[in-house]
Amino acid sequence: MKLQRELQTAEAIAREAGELVMGYYRGNFEIDLKGGTEPVTEADRAANDHIVRRLREEFPDDAVLAEESAEEAELACGARRIWMVDPMDGTKEFIKHTDEFAVMIGLTVDGRPQLGVVNQPATRTLYRGVVGEGAESDIDGTVTAMRVSGRGEPSDLRLICSRSHLPEVVQRMMDDLGISEMLRSGSVGLKIGRIGTESCDLYMHPSIGTKLWDACAPEAILVAAGGELTDFDGKPVLYDPAHLHNERGLLASNGTIHSLLAERLRGYF
Repeated sequence: MKLQRELQTAEAIAREAGELVMGYYRGNFEIDLKGGTEPVTEADRAANDHIVRRLREEFPDDAVLAEESAEEAELACGARRIWMVDPMDGTKEFIKHTDEFAVMIGLTVDGRPQLGVVNQPATRTLYRGVVGEGAESDIDGTVTAMRVSGRGEPSDLRLICSRSHLPEVVQRMMDDLGISEMLRSGSVGLKIGRIGTESCDLYMHPSIGTKLWDACAPEAILVAAGGELTDFDGKPVLYDPAHLHNERGLLASNGTIHSLLAERLRGYF
C-alpha cells in the first residue's frame, strides 16, 4: 500500500488531537473571534499546535499548512508534499455541543490530495483513505470499506447540507434538480464522509467560505471511495498555499453524473 506509513501516522495524530479536543469539550473553554466574526476556541488552537508539531517531527521534509497557523502558508509554497490540517472542522457545532465536529488531516503530493483522515472523536467515528487504494470507516472499532452509491438520476440524489443553516440558493438548486431528500450535518469532512458511506450522494457549497484545509482530507477519502469533488465549474480544486480560499465553492458527489451536475449548477454560483 502506498503511503502506508503516512496514513498510519496521520490517523494516530488525528486520534491524539481528538482526545485533546474532547478534554475541552467535556469541560469549559474560552471562545474568541478571528476576522471579527469567526469563532475559535482553546481546543482549536491546542489541537492545531499538537498536530503541526507531530507532523513536523514525523515528516521533517514535508510542509504543513494548518488553519490556526495559516500565517505560515508562504512556507508551504512550492513544496511537493504538503500536509493540510483543520484541527477542528465544525467549531460552531463544538460550541453548541452537537458532536458534529472533526479533526482533519490530508496530504497533497504535487498539488493533488492523496491521503485523508477525518476523525469525529465525540462519536468514535473515523474516515480514512488513500487515493487508488480505497477508503474505510472505523466506527467504534468496527471497520468497513467505504464506497459511494450508484444513484444516477438528479431527483434520486440525497443532499447533505449544513446543520446550522440552509442558504436560499441551495434550496433553489434542490428545486432545479428535483431533490426532495435532505440530511443535515455540521463539518465539511463529516458531510463528505457520509457520501462515502452511501448514506447520501451530494454536497453543495456555493460560496467562498471554505479553505484548502476544509477540502483536502475529505476529497482524498471521497475519491478513494469512488466519488468526486470539484469546484462549481467542475474543475479540480487547486491546492495552492498562495490562494487559501476555494473561490469557486465545493461540489462533492458520488461521481455518477458529476459533470452534468456541475453544468446544471454553474449558473447558481
